[in-house]
Amino acid sequence: MCMLVMISVLAACKNAEEAGSDNGSSKKDGEVSGAAMTDYGVGDQFKATEPITFSMLYSDHPNYPYKEDWLLFEEIKKRTNVSLDITTVPMSDYEQKRSLLISGGEAPLIIPKTYPGQETPFVSSGAILPVSDYLHLMPHFQDAVEKYDMEPYLDTLRQEDGKFYLLPGMHERVWPDYTLAMRKDILKELGLEEPETWEEVEEVLMAMKEAYPNTIPFSDRFKFESTLNIAATTFGTRAGWGLGNGLKFDHDKEEFYFAPASEGHKKLVTYFHGLVEKGLLDPESVTQEDDQAIQKLVNEESFVINANSQSVIEYREKLTDALGEGNFEISKILVPGGPAGHVMGGSKLENGIMISAKAKEDPNFDAMMQFIDWLFYSPEGKEFTKWGVEGVTYTVDENGKRHLAEDVDYVGLNPGAPKQLNVDFGFSGGVFSYGGSTELLHSMFSEEEIAFQNGMHETKETLPPDPPIKYNEVELEQATLLSTPLLDHVKQSTLQFILGQRDLSEWDAYIKELEAKGLDRYVQQANDVYQSNK
Repeated sequence: MCMLVMISVLAACKNAEEAGSDNGSSKKDGEVSGAAMTDYGVGDQFKATEPITFSMLYSDHPNYPYKEDWLLFEEIKKRTNVSLDITTVPMSDYEQKRSLLISGGEAPLIIPKTYPGQETPFVSSGAILPVSDYLHLMPHFQDAVEKYDMEPYLDTLRQEDGKFYLLPGMHERVWPDYTLAMRKDILKELGLEEPETWEEVEEVLMAMKEAYPNTIPFSDRFKFESTLNIAATTFGTRAGWGLGNGLKFDHDKEEFYFAPASEGHKKLVTYFHGLVEKGLLDPESVTQEDDQAIQKLVNEESFVINANSQSVIEYREKLTDALGEGNFEISKILVPGGPAGHVMGGSKLENGIMISAKAKEDPNFDAMMQFIDWLFYSPEGKEFTKWGVEGVTYTVDENGKRHLAEDVDYVGLNPGAPKQLNVDFGFSGGVFSYGGSTELLHSMFSEEEIAFQNGMHETKETLPPDPPIKYNEVELEQATLLSTPLLDHVKQSTLQFILGQRDLSEWDAYIKELEAKGLDRYVQQANDVYQSNK
């Protein structure tokens, strides 16, 4: 009897996403229902056996507003036999409106543009599906998981029940984007090499300040949160955009610790405070709007600013207007190394899709999962939603390289062309085209950006993802109550230390303040939950 019980328990513990799970599709033997394809596998073009319609939420971007007659939707219908009943929501209100629709039971079946973690509040109510139960309907998704070695990242999505409720976008490798941009012509003028560590960044800024005493060499945008994020990883902590829940996993000790209370965090704030104190970092970086920071760069009041691949193009355009063509050189540098080494954080996960629980009642549910699999996860579907239609929006040369059509532009790849790939056709609009192969990602990058990407991967160690903390509903509420005052105090104190509004001699007092706000209980709960679910 005991043996039978043990066998039953082991069977129940198998991952729910295995093909043929009782929690999955209506069939165990590979059969499908409704308008689904009976023979659908990797490399197959999905096409429903009859015309069908699925409802979908759509994040409407102000720079390329939704158009019902986009070629994107015309081609989706032509290729897949699927029409999309779109509910548009302004991008600025998307997260809030999405929550209201889901909570009210009025959400469309397909809910894209959902970032990892944003699905968690809807799990306990049963409003969204445990999508990991239905992966046997998604051969391209499964193929990407295997090819891109995604299991450790998918594990971070799993809830207490071992399932995940978000179909994420998946990159072949971690995609670094944000770093510092520097006036390279100033570096050359001063006989300086591109800095490779944060210590060398300080040396460069000091040389710039000495040569141009009326400047503050580094004036930042994004309220300094992007720079704190990229630097924190190299200092062994979390800050800025990457603060998250404040917890960081020690893979050697197999336990979580509160990063903003660590020695690495002290080193981080000490370093940036030093820059402010020496007049190298503009204290207004933490409050000024992006336009103000950019204007200081354009006016040559600063020479260094945070950037991604797109913002560098913007800086060049504005500097050209101000200084003239050829009178400056600005580009991204590799993220500097810090006390924790030349390391790179980040995830292979991108925003993805939640599925409304109502979808399971749709007679064409199987077809819907196949449709999502092809459009969002097949190489062909990804190329289509990114580049459009060959011969109309782009061409392919004899070497297999894609080129936008002569009359189509996107992110400055074809400047002066009268049409825009996203505005006029709906492709590369941000709702469909996320993740995929590195080759596809790089296909719209400049040679300069590809060199940056390759340089990051060649010179940096990519840190493994932290394991998930699978809180149940009660535990999550407790963790949130504990973390909210802790994280608010961390954000405030981090900036106070950096700006000199709080002396670094008060670091021990800061730790005691965190402890008074429940630091030890917060970390203990996280480790208890992690160990119990491991």
